[in-house]
Amino acid sequence: MTTGSTAARGLLPRQTLVLLLLFGGYAACYFGRANFSVSMPLLVDELARHGVAPERAVVQLGTVYSMGVLAYALGKLCLGGLGDWWGGRRSFLIALGGSALFTFLFSTGAGLPLFTLAWVGNRLTQSIGWAGLLKVTGRWFDFRGHGTVVALLSVSYLVGDALARESMGLLLAHGASWMDLSRFAAAVLGGFFLLNLVFLRESRVDCGYAAPQVNPINLYGHHVTDAPPLTVRGLLLPLLASRSFRLVCVLSFGCTVVREAFGVWLPVFLKEAAGYDAAHAARFSGVFPAVGAVSVLMAGWAGDRLGVNGRPTLLFVGLWATAVALGALFIFAPAVVGRATTVALIGLVAFCLLGPYSYLGGAFALDFGGGRGGAIASGLIDGVGYLGGALAGIGVAQLSVAYGWRGVFAGLSLVAVLSALAAGWLYTAQRQAHRRAREELYVE
Repeated sequence: MTTGSTAARGLLPRQTLVLLLLFGGYAACYFGRANFSVSMPLLVDELARHGVAPERAVVQLGTVYSMGVLAYALGKLCLGGLGDWWGGRRSFLIALGGSALFTFLFSTGAGLPLFTLAWVGNRLTQSIGWAGLLKVTGRWFDFRGHGTVVALLSVSYLVGDALARESMGLLLAHGASWMDLSRFAAAVLGGFFLLNLVFLRESRVDCGYAAPQVNPINLYGHHVTDAPPLTVRGLLLPLLASRSFRLVCVLSFGCTVVREAFGVWLPVFLKEAAGYDAAHAARFSGVFPAVGAVSVLMAGWAGDRLGVNGRPTLLFVGLWATAVALGALFIFAPAVVGRATTVALIGLVAFCLLGPYSYLGGAFALDFGGGRGGAIASGLIDGVGYLGGALAGIGVAQLSVAYGWRGVFAGLSLVAVLSALAAGWLYTAQRQAHRRAREELYVE
């Protein structure tokens, strides 16, 4: 029998390996997303060569993108909770392997029907990846470390997005086609699928360690992490009955609209409005996730140190600052303030938005779900969010065609303002909930 100190020393390297596998795997998923965004200017040109007017091509591709995001949202809502039944590892592997296959299929596309099939299949299989990741995280780490661990894992998609855009921009600069970008992304996904298949384990209990501690104020009480799963009703009711959980879903909707709008349309904006060529537009669009990664780490650190109301406070402040930055993009066109200022404003939006946004489907989901409902909590929060994100494809396309990019930023600024108001309501709800919890503890 190993002693506690010996077990702890042996556990840390295993936890580090799990963290690296999950980080790398989820970062790879964003290679299978960024290829569409980076290829968008080239796909518009491709359709134009086949007789489609550029404005119509933009709307058609925006529709394809929205269909993929809608599939992603529905997958999160309907399939994300599967990790609470069959384990997070299986969900994570399906996300990686399925995305690799559909991303390769995208590279063979010669028209909108196959583009749509490949993109929808890609996003649907990816939809269970984050919930699976969180389920594995909850089974390897004690709840006291969830803030730091989830912050690090949340950086994975920003690092992956930034690396994908930078590397794909370099490939474009060396003459790569949009098909080459998809094949490159599929290879990255396939490599991390194999690594996780071989080395990732479901839980630390499977490796002979004690089960991790769960948050004692989660919505499911003191159920242990590896107990048999509850019924669908038993998993859903505690979440849907919580006002704070419902508000987090509303916030996820608004924040994802803004995040997805930048995620898909930023290269097109930089090419059309700022005058960059396709390669430089791809590379400079990486500013958004790169600055966001810094924001996520800082928000994770600050949220833990501001106490029980730290996360709602940073959400409230960050969303108001996001609205101001979007308003500046509405007022100041690139032709007036120059390329550098425009890129700096884009970075400011990323800094103010993405750190607080990372709380929603991450630390909040684990806090609500504890050891029993972490996957379904994450799936619902992100699923509702990506229902909003589906608007970012076709909605931004139509706004840009009808009102130009100033109209797009005016609309996004309004979404940020409404989200900030919801964050203020969440702050009030969380304060009341914690006050009631203290009073109940005092009575006991």
